[in-house]
Amino acid sequence: MIGKIRIAIADDNSFLIKAVFEKLSFFEDLDTRFFAYDGQEFLEKLKANPAIDVVLMDIEMPVMDGIAATLQLKKSFPHIKVIMLTVFDNDENIFKAIKAGADGYLLKEVEAKELHEGIIDTLNGGAAMTPSIAMKTLRLLRNPMDINDWKEKEEVKLSEREIEVLEQLSKGLNYNAIAENLYLSPSTIRKHIENIYKKLQVHSKIEAVQKAKDNNLI
Repeated sequence: MIGKIRIAIADDNSFLIKAVFEKLSFFEDLDTRFFAYDGQEFLEKLKANPAIDVVLMDIEMPVMDGIAATLQLKKSFPHIKVIMLTVFDNDENIFKAIKAGADGYLLKEVEAKELHEGIIDTLNGGAAMTPSIAMKTLRLLRNPMDINDWKEKEEVKLSEREIEVLEQLSKGLNYNAIAENLYLSPSTIRKHIENIYKKLQVHSKIEAVQKAKDNNLI
């Protein structure tokens, strides 16, 4: 690449931004152009300063998280490389980040030399990954059922009223008791439960309650 590699950072922790700045400052071929404290701010700054080669993106941020910001970035600037730089290495975050278009995934504890090598490798078409992340990614590829489970969780969406009905069901209450507690008619409760069964793809109260718990709906 001709000239310096242009870097942008998105992270809600000013101390960690400073730490990343210090790591990058050791290398003359890197030029940090700007930073942002959340995904929305980052996207706004990127529109005003689109001449960026690599983004170091945190995951957990207010307003808009790093995964959502990466998804939006890739739609408008698919050529910009995104390396997730985070303390979170759980399987679900890895899967969502890759699905959103992330080009690499490093943990914030990464040493300066490894970070620099990861940036260069990613720009050259590689995928910078902390070894533990690479192992988890391989495991995800070997166990697609895990990915299917997360997709299923993402697709399950219930209304506030349906969640209220489910919470009542989880207490073992019958239709009439639920209707009384929620100031609705038994027929309305029955209709809500029919809709819940369809959305959750279940056939009983026990299955509905268990699946709702698995998906953190109640």
